[in-house]
Parts: sequence; C-alpha cells; structure tokens
Amino acid sequence: MNLLNMERISKSYTQRMLLDQADFSVNEGDKVGIIGVNGTGKSTLLKIAAGLEQPDEGMVTTANGLVIGYLPQNPVFLPGEKVLDSVLRDHGGEERWTLESEAKSILTRLGIYDFQEEVAHLSGGQRKRLALAAVTLKQAGLLILDEPTNHLDSEMAQWLEDYLNQYKGALIMVTHDRYFLDRVTNRIVEIDHGRIYNYDTNYLGFLELKAQREEMEEATERKRQSLLRTEIAWMRRGARARSTKQKAHIQRYEALAAQKGPVRDGQVEISSLSSRMGRTTVELEGISKAYGDKILIRDFTYIFLKRDRIGVIGPNGCGKTTLMKILAGAEQPDAGTVTVGQTIRIGYFSQENEWMDEEMRVIDYVREGAEIIRTSSGTATASQMLERFLFPPQMQYARIGRLSGGEKRRLYLLRILMEAPNVLLLDEPTNDLDIQTLTILEDYLDTFDGIVVAVSHDRYFLDRTVSRIFAYEGEGRLTQYEGGYTDYQAARDRKQREEGSVEKPVEKKGRAGQTTEGRQQTRQRERKLRFTFQEQKDYETIEEVISGLEEQLRQTEAQIGKEARNYTRLRELTEEKDRLEQQLEEKMERWMYLSELAEKIESQ
Repeated sequence: MNLLNMERISKSYTQRMLLDQADFSVNEGDKVGIIGVNGTGKSTLLKIAAGLEQPDEGMVTTANGLVIGYLPQNPVFLPGEKVLDSVLRDHGGEERWTLESEAKSILTRLGIYDFQEEVAHLSGGQRKRLALAAVTLKQAGLLILDEPTNHLDSEMAQWLEDYLNQYKGALIMVTHDRYFLDRVTNRIVEIDHGRIYNYDTNYLGFLELKAQREEMEEATERKRQSLLRTEIAWMRRGARARSTKQKAHIQRYEALAAQKGPVRDGQVEISSLSSRMGRTTVELEGISKAYGDKILIRDFTYIFLKRDRIGVIGPNGCGKTTLMKILAGAEQPDAGTVTVGQTIRIGYFSQENEWMDEEMRVIDYVREGAEIIRTSSGTATASQMLERFLFPPQMQYARIGRLSGGEKRRLYLLRILMEAPNVLLLDEPTNDLDIQTLTILEDYLDTFDGIVVAVSHDRYFLDRTVSRIFAYEGEGRLTQYEGGYTDYQAARDRKQREEGSVEKPVEKKGRAGQTTEGRQQTRQRERKLRFTFQEQKDYETIEEVISGLEEQLRQTEAQIGKEARNYTRLRELTEEKDRLEQQLEEKMERWMYLSELAEKIESQ
C-alpha cells in the first residue's frame, strides 16, 4: 500500500534549486535512508513529506488516516517546559492520562528519570531523547527522522537501532551514521543536483549500485563525446565542400551538443595543514574535575604521543566534553597538571559551532583564520581552500546566514584547519556533516601528521580513524582499550563474560583459620601481573616506532620504483627493504605481546 507520493515536485531556496521535478514515494514496510551532500535539500524533503512545507511545484498525496511522526534535526521546546509535559504536549484530556504511564516507561528506557526537571537544564543528547520519546509515543504509521543519532551516545544509538528494526510502520530518515544506515534501511534515496535516485538496498548495496550507475553514465558520456567529435569534423569538412548539409546530420549534431554530461559533486579536498611539533606534546598528570557532587574526571594521567589517534566514548553527561575543554585550555582541572609543549597548536572543533556573524561573508570568516596557508603541495589562499570545501566562488561572497546547518559546520571545520593546528580536538565531528565530507575528513586524518582526539558516538567513524579508546567506566574513571570501537566492544564483552563466569568458591577453613578463598586471594596478589620497566617503556613508544618503520618502508619502496635501471642502487634498496620488513615484523609481534599483557593487567 502506498503511504506517501510526491510527483514532479520542485523546491528552491534563495537562488538554489534543491529539488527539480523530482518523484518520491513511500510504501508500507519501507525503511528509507536519505543521503546527499549538505545543502542539497535532505531536510527540506523531510519537511515536505511531513506537511510542514509545500513544494513550489508538484503534488504531494498521503494515505487516508495516515499518522506521521516527525523528529526535527533540532527539536524546539517551550520556555520553562518540564520533561513529562514536553513528551505529552500533543496529547490532552483522557488520552494524556492513558499515555502518561507509557511515557514514563519510555523515558526510563532512554535514561531520563526526573520527569519534573526543566528541559532547559538537560544536555543536547537528553533533549534529543525527549523528542524521540514524544515521536515513539505517537504510534505513527510513518516515522520521519532528521538526524536521529545526533547527540545520542552509543548505548542509546543501539537502542534506537533495535527499536527501528522492530518497528512495523514505514520510516524515512536522514542520518550520517553509516553502520546505522546499513543495519536499519532497506532502501536508499540519494538527492543529487535536484534529482532523486532510488536504490532498493541498504547502504553497502547502495555504494555498489551507485558505482555501477556512475560507470554507466561515464561510458555514455564518453560515447557522446566521441560521436560529437565525429559530427564536428563532418560539419567542418562539409562547410568547405558544399553550401548545404544534410538536415538529419545537422539535427543529430545539435542534439548531441545540447545534451548535458553527468554532473558530479566536488570533493572536499584537504591537504595536510599541520604545523611542526616539538618533543613535548600534551601531558596530563593526575587531573580531576567535578561539578558539585558529580565527579567527571578522577585522577587521569596520560602523555599524548605524536600521531596518537584517540577516541573518547561514554554516556551523555559523563564528562567527555569537559575533558576536551581541559585539553583545549578552556577549563582548568580541580587537581593535577596539564603541560602543553611550546610548539603545540591546538585546533578545537567543538560540539556546537562557535558563534558566527550571520551577516558576515563566507570568505571573510575564513580570512579571519588565515589569508594564505602552506599546504603539503605548496600554498593556498582562503578562496582556493573554500573551493576545495565545496564553496564555489558565487557562494564565497554570500552571507553566512544563507548556509544550511551542515554547510556552516563544514565552514567551521575549514576555519579551524586554516590555522594549521598540530593537535586536533574533535567533539562530535560527525554531527551535521554529510557522508561525503566525513569520508574525505577520514582520509585527511590518515595523513595528518599530528595528534587527533575525537569524542564521537559514530561507531563507523571511530573504527575508521582511531587506534585507542578511552571509555568512561564508573564515575570519572577512564579505561584504556586498544583498537577502534569494534575492538573496544569485543574487549568489553570478553571482560564482562570473564567477570560473570567467576564462581565464588565454597568457603573452607584451612590452617591458621584462613579460608580457602582468602588463601587464593593471597596467592593472586602474589602472582599479580605487571609490566617490567622495559615493557612499560616499550608499550608507551612502540606504536610510534612501528609508524616510523612503516614510513621508512614506504619511502624505500618509492625509491625502488625510481631506481629501476640502476642495478647497484636497486640491490641496496632491496636489501634495505628486507631489513625494514623484518624489523617491522618483530615490532608487530612485540606490540601484540604487550597489548595482550596490558589487557590481562587491566582485567586483574
């Protein structure tokens, strides 16, 4: 059964055409993910589907009696509104009384327990959960969700994923979370230059089908260009040979010339912009931080290594952003010390965009960071960097107020990178950025020659970019795990299984009145694992050593390609390559041993 149908709809914003004679429909059982570059009209399409906006042209029809639940990207609450009142706002009289118990149950499952607290006191993630509770309570036949995972911690994102997989109605959503898209959707809709493309598959299948579509379009365009060259040559020869030309030939030439080739989005190209880093980086020694009775950080010590890739995870409100602010120097710890090297330049990409003057021109905002910047391939002006960030010349002199939320986020990121930091602090970097920009940002972080610390609930982003996780476990306690998010999950689950499988032994009295359990605990204390001095030293530096060997190996392989005809030099380079590969293999084996030992020490 068809629930929603849009026929030949068009919609423009200022001078930008968002939807151009586009068709879109939703049937029962559809779980649709909407994707596209920021500013292409994803949120606009959702608002039209929800009946909050009307298209400039075209027709929208919905099934009779269809109840639509809509979650906006940034939920709005009334001044002074209480938690429970906000969830039941659209329900009155006897219906409110009937639903109150269910509302409290949903809020409890979402980790919100004080039903009379003012919404204004809640964090961004908690407010998003309130809006989700209100939408799920509506019992809609069609759910429309705009960035539902923004500001949700990993546990809540998993809850929402499970809920939507069990949800019997239809679903339309915009999200940047690629794991979420892959596991929830059965259909992907891409908005590309005003057109809508449908793919009856999940996100992974979409990537494969889109590549096939683009290959076919490119093949068609190559054929058109070849025919056009032939026709142009014929026209030129014919013009010299005779005064009249065959009418059909001329019409074919004109038709070929009038056709437009496939339009491709630009790529967010980011050269490595980091500054040189000295020996001292950022060192935390026994830092603690609390607000009132709530302890956010308790006695945390860590020395950041060059090219560290750290992910920080934990539930909303546990203190992740506070840790980032301490690293950025925006807040001071209650106890402990923070040492920042003289050569360190910190770029802090905060969870909420810094204040932007809506009347300022885009290019002037970037120029406040830097007018000219040195990149890995030379120098680049603010205007050139804006073009690389998908801001063409006509947009560079537009007011910031005309940009979409995602475009402002992208502009904010560029402003930070223009200052050439060598330590990047990324607080929820995936919020409001489109998937294409995220992909290029991830590629940039691969080559960034500095330290990256990212607070994120995006499991894919963490798996893609970080090699170490600090997880909030207990009040203010940060536990270290090696690897990305999936590695962290496996290690945490393994630890929980091991703790759950330990059976308490029967208490028997032994000699000197000591219980069997007591003697076992004594022996465990005596056998407690720990690093030797050398192992501790190796464990702290081995990743940097491995990174250095890998870089030497890449350079040697590049030289081998250049010295193909110099057999003496080629033999030397080949021997050097073999030596580096052997060292790298030894260091990798050492790293595996130390990592396993570290896990055993932590689980004691």
